[in-house]
Amino acid sequence: MRAVAAFAVVTAFAAGCTRGSEAGTSSAVADTKAGCPAVLATAKTAVKAAEDVNAPWDGPTTGPKAAAGKTIVYVAQSMTNPGVAGAADGVKEAAKAIGWTVRIIDGQGTPAGIQAALSQAVAVKPDGIVLSGFDPKSTAQQVAQANAAGIPLIGWHAVDAPGPSTDPKLFSNVTTKVQDVAKISADWIIGQSNGRAGVVVFTDASIPFAKGKSDLIEKELATCSDVKVLTTSNIPIADASNRTPQEVSALLSRFGTKWTSSVAINDLYFADAAPALRAAGKQGNGAPFNIGAGDGDPSAFQRVNSKQFQSATVPEPLSEQGWQMIDEFNRAFAGKPASGYVAPVHIATADNSGGKSAWDPSGYREAYRKLWGK
Repeated sequence: MRAVAAFAVVTAFAAGCTRGSEAGTSSAVADTKAGCPAVLATAKTAVKAAEDVNAPWDGPTTGPKAAAGKTIVYVAQSMTNPGVAGAADGVKEAAKAIGWTVRIIDGQGTPAGIQAALSQAVAVKPDGIVLSGFDPKSTAQQVAQANAAGIPLIGWHAVDAPGPSTDPKLFSNVTTKVQDVAKISADWIIGQSNGRAGVVVFTDASIPFAKGKSDLIEKELATCSDVKVLTTSNIPIADASNRTPQEVSALLSRFGTKWTSSVAINDLYFADAAPALRAAGKQGNGAPFNIGAGDGDPSAFQRVNSKQFQSATVPEPLSEQGWQMIDEFNRAFAGKPASGYVAPVHIATADNSGGKSAWDPSGYREAYRKLWGK
């Protein structure tokens, strides 16, 4: 979702009452009791579960044994997109484990490049093709050719919902649920602020997926009466590096200390916001407390771990999703239905990341090897 950036990141800013301190840790509390005690309690429970790094893997427990000698082509929106590249690494690792061959073709981030890459993928007649980080409707001709040739297609962040898709025809699409990502991002703000926050939401309204995610975030924030969305900042992802610093300066001037929290559809907004916040004298571990509802790329983890203008991220388990894609292909080759598995949402903070630069849950590698007989 960077690429599609990713696919998936939403920003929300809620406006609200005075906080105990503008600086301090991300667990700073409000001066007065929140006006939504029931919502606050539910949000804190959900966040605690999402922050658990030791939860057992809950993926599929049955499936076909490994097919032999398969070749997969991974068509990437852009290998400079950390989400797309991270999922590709997972596919390569899983393919090695199952005994298959993987070829990566980079669309280099342009519509023409992606179309050419998928045309090339279809032409080599592989056993399966991954559509990673781009809308299959933008390559409708090539998708139709692959469908006609009987080549199974699996998407990564290719359409809005996880699982099989009929239009476009995909055996499965691997992604977390945007509804879950949006809700947990908003719940984190509600819980972190003790139900009293002034929020700015960063989104890209030109991308329906991103706009839909930010709308869901705002809807969840609205369940707490003392959490207010100060404004929704619409900045196209492609223009984020140029426009975000000036926008942040303007927001600081407009809202001052009322701006206590932020949520963005993609972590990259905070990379661009950090210089403006720093120039304004803000502390990296102080307000506004920022959470990214995106892929959770390495730079986001770096900001989170160093407590520099980002408190949390909702990362995709990129490597695990790569393994899932190989498992879904194995099911397709065996004539079985897709697994239906959807990874649960996770929240990474400085307290639970262990200093790592990615979210990599435990247990799935062993589980998939057992399924495949490898």
